[in-house]
Amino acid sequence: MNLDTVRNERQKWMSWKNIAPLQEALLSLEDGSWHVTLGDTLTITGTCQDAARIKEVAKMMMPWRKGPFEVCGTFIDTEWKSNLKYNLLRKHFDLKDKKVADIGCNNGYYLFRMQEDAPKKLVGFDPSALYKTQFDFINHFVKSEIVYELLGVEHLEFYEEKFDTVFCLGVLYHRSDPVMMLKSLYKGLEKEGEVFLDTFYIEGEGEFALCPESTYSKIPNIYFVPTIKALHNWCKRAGFSGFEVLETSVTTTEEQRKTEWIEGQSLEDFLDPSDPSKTIEGYPAPKRVYVRITKEPK
Repeated sequence: MNLDTVRNERQKWMSWKNIAPLQEALLSLEDGSWHVTLGDTLTITGTCQDAARIKEVAKMMMPWRKGPFEVCGTFIDTEWKSNLKYNLLRKHFDLKDKKVADIGCNNGYYLFRMQEDAPKKLVGFDPSALYKTQFDFINHFVKSEIVYELLGVEHLEFYEEKFDTVFCLGVLYHRSDPVMMLKSLYKGLEKEGEVFLDTFYIEGEGEFALCPESTYSKIPNIYFVPTIKALHNWCKRAGFSGFEVLETSVTTTEEQRKTEWIEGQSLEDFLDPSDPSKTIEGYPAPKRVYVRITKEPK
């Protein structure tokens, strides 16, 4: 696969009629000297002579899913408090001098946070022109060397280099062939590489998966929600030998909720109002499992 051909085609997405005005707005932002704090809220302070325009441009880029960010006094209260997931995983990894990829990186919140670890290289993969534009907005101030590719997981194995650590958070359940996706992750790794993966799971001792009829928590592109044993089997079939469960968690409205920075509904609308342990469709409410998988056992 010639990735340059794919890149050239996808670069045209940035001129779509809904994206081009956002890119033009980016060019109108002031340049200056900025101070970046890589905490739970990625905070940018500095000259901020045109704070009102900065807020206006940020609003143009809604919906904001991952964050939070604060830019020159504008707090972008994203749908997800991504710092909760990041902090949950943070104690399990060390990225110093490593080549790192984030698959489905959204606007790059995790990648920006990972700069604290002094990795050798950071690359984000996400085929979304809007999320790329949000990344460009934040990176206008951060001025990082993060590489953002308008590519998907299917391109990882053809990428120009392999990675020591790959993050793939909240993507697997969106794929109709999860084993094939896991194989792509496997092929994108260095020999002793690792993948940090999270996905929805259901309770159970067996090796089976929920296959929603049409939607799961009102999300149409959820194909399989496995037990942890079934997930382990998928990883084995993809070639991984090492499988370590790091954490499990229940998704709550503390982590995901509607704010003024998104459009439409959020978690509180996806659950059964009379029984929050179930989705609106009657399935078990979302739970997540976080695993570290490797080519060789740890």
